[in-house]
Amino acid sequence: MTKLRIGIVGLGFIATGKHLPGLAAHSDLCDVVGFCDFDIDKAEKAKEQYGSADAYATTDYTQLLADPSIDVIHVCTWNVSHAEIACAALEAGKHVLCEKPMAITGADARRMVETSERTGRKLSVGFQNRFRPENQFLQRAVEEGRLGQIYAAQAHAVRRRGVPTWGVFTDKEKQGGGPLIDLGGHAVDLALWYMDNYDVASVTGVVNHKLGDKPDGNMMGPWDPATYTVEDSAFGFVRFTDGASLYVEASWALNVADSREACVTLCGTEGGADTVQVTGSPDLKVTLNNVQGGQLVTTSPEVGSRVFSPGRPPLSGMDQAAVDEAGTWLRAILTDTEPLVTARQAAVVTEILDAIYTSAATGEPVVFAKA
Repeated sequence: MTKLRIGIVGLGFIATGKHLPGLAAHSDLCDVVGFCDFDIDKAEKAKEQYGSADAYATTDYTQLLADPSIDVIHVCTWNVSHAEIACAALEAGKHVLCEKPMAITGADARRMVETSERTGRKLSVGFQNRFRPENQFLQRAVEEGRLGQIYAAQAHAVRRRGVPTWGVFTDKEKQGGGPLIDLGGHAVDLALWYMDNYDVASVTGVVNHKLGDKPDGNMMGPWDPATYTVEDSAFGFVRFTDGASLYVEASWALNVADSREACVTLCGTEGGADTVQVTGSPDLKVTLNNVQGGQLVTTSPEVGSRVFSPGRPPLSGMDQAAVDEAGTWLRAILTDTEPLVTARQAAVVTEILDAIYTSAATGEPVVFAKA
């Protein structure tokens, strides 16, 4: 079987901590040949560690797009450049895996979907939490009908004090937002996936800038309040066209006792489910609840896994999710099948996040156009 040839644009933490180790685990399916970053030293270092024999480094991503031997581009750059680079790569005939968030605005996300469908190139987004065994278990339970129709859900992306102090995370101009666009997308993606509901009617949002000048106690070290230009927390309420609802909460800094990141609460007609972080562990605990024999029953299967997160070396834990994400993506291209995370699904996530920001700014709900 012919291997896919990969080019990667942006060689910061997410590329070297997730994408490249994940791809390296599938050396039978791909070679990484193009490494691009505006810091050529980063590109050269990644090339030496992960590159094929004919790999090269560059500071110009258009060099990768012009390379006819490259089949696939991974976009791992600042959020504000995702749409531009992804669309250019699709136009150049490349398949694209774009790191989350898909884009800054719903309009850009829709443009990416249109470009993918028009060019016939595959487009997916890096929502690796779908690949965690706990979430795979819960999705199977949903598909088996154990929850019935999920009509109310919550998407949790809450840290007590977990502001990332490296890179450009706190720079709104480059990132487009803070915890909502950074963490919130993972939780919203999971909730929509479980609900199998992408028909949004309206979104109402609130965004807070209350703790940006209070860096004490941050688990990743103090940040500079002078350069903190994003929100510290955000909340949203999503109504779907069939009457279902989704509550969204996202924070890097919020005075709560416990963090709950990339987790969900699901309420269905036959049962419910929760995912929570296990204290002192990167594992998730899945809880299912229903009625059996006339009694309320709660069960928690043993499906824990360690997961990819800041501060842990590549592939030391979760990272099975990173490996599975890469393998599933590569096989979708090679077999010409849909990726697990479709571009249309990811676009709805971005539309919801964009609408929360917009609603917070205007004080009015954002009403979605009827399909």
